[in-house]
Amino acid sequence: MKFAYSAFDKVGKPTNDLIDAADAVEARESLRRKGLFVVEIQEYHGSASTGGNARVRRVASGERLRELAGFMRQLSVLVSTGTPLVEALLSLERQTPPGRWHGVVSDIRQRVEEGKQFSEAAERHTEYFDAISRSLIAAGESGGKLDVMLDRLSRLIRQQQKIRGQIVGAVVYPCLLIGVSVGVLGLMIGFVLPRFEGLFKTLGTPLPPMTAVLMGLSRLLREYWWAFLAALVVVGIVIKVWMGSAAGKVGVDVLLVRLPQIGKVTRNFATARVVRVLGVLLEAKVGLLDALKLTRQAAGNSMYSELLEHAERVVTKGENVSVAFEARPGRATLIPASVCEAIRSGERTGRMGPVLTSIAESMDEDNEVVVKSLTSILEPIILIVLGLIVGAVATSMFLPLFDLTAAAQGGGGH
Repeated sequence: MKFAYSAFDKVGKPTNDLIDAADAVEARESLRRKGLFVVEIQEYHGSASTGGNARVRRVASGERLRELAGFMRQLSVLVSTGTPLVEALLSLERQTPPGRWHGVVSDIRQRVEEGKQFSEAAERHTEYFDAISRSLIAAGESGGKLDVMLDRLSRLIRQQQKIRGQIVGAVVYPCLLIGVSVGVLGLMIGFVLPRFEGLFKTLGTPLPPMTAVLMGLSRLLREYWWAFLAALVVVGIVIKVWMGSAAGKVGVDVLLVRLPQIGKVTRNFATARVVRVLGVLLEAKVGLLDALKLTRQAAGNSMYSELLEHAERVVTKGENVSVAFEARPGRATLIPASVCEAIRSGERTGRMGPVLTSIAESMDEDNEVVVKSLTSILEPIILIVLGLIVGAVATSMFLPLFDLTAAAQGGGGH
């Protein structure tokens, strides 16, 4: 069978291609022997390109969620009003502008017209329809409640899109402030300070320590700018390759979970994601083991994936999910005790799905408040810190002039 993969070679050049192998393990090992560092590998369901090597089609997460959220919302409305699925898909195809997503909708509509199930047609486009989406669609088809499942899937995707927007919105402004401030500092050190250098030499007086340090840094940057630029490029490539590797992803996941303050926010968002997906799957009558497996694929964090894998083993032995989610000795506490208690209550009443969905909604509201609070706190802190840095640079530039003025006034007094 064919596997699509994304990898980096030894010099950090990205590679996307197909490989024939018996399974994913064999494919990964074959690529490793070729000197490639595999970032992602999955079974390929599409057709090869007509010229040269076929390339893996990758869709940015934000773009995928945006297109899929609108599609699912409109499709659930059309199907719930009694519109046949083929007609609903044809209507959405007409509304979709030309592009990659239009081709996906058109291909699905054609396959459904040929008699295939919607879930089967979606399997050819795993870059948009992940395992959770396909499972919910299949559950709706088998239970005769496709409109209900499409509505649940639509709400799930919209919630993921909302959370992504909150996180992106929370980091954009601070990053913009930092970028502008770094640019201002660079201009001052690289272009403004050199103009003061000649003036300082004519003063004939020793420079204050802060001014001397900045002047030295300015000369260093002007003379060896190419070395700093090369170092930044090399560091960027190394970080990109490392973060693309399995070890790098695990390292970043562990760091985000364990960092002070940030770790708590990360755990809250990850927990909300896990219980939301698991709750939706259980409400769709997906078996518990299958639901745990699908949720593990969508966990988004390797530590939570490991926790869900542990939960699969625990449930296989006949124990409850709440037992698997409880804190283990020597392991970081990933699921809060209050969430474990709520899950235990849902297991006793047989309403685990609705309980998990309710927990996720409550946590989403709390997380939204936390993100807004952190943003409102971070912005003034960043402004103050950067203002102090810029002020210190500006002061160091004018200190020699102040010293000269003071000396001149002192001499005039005699």
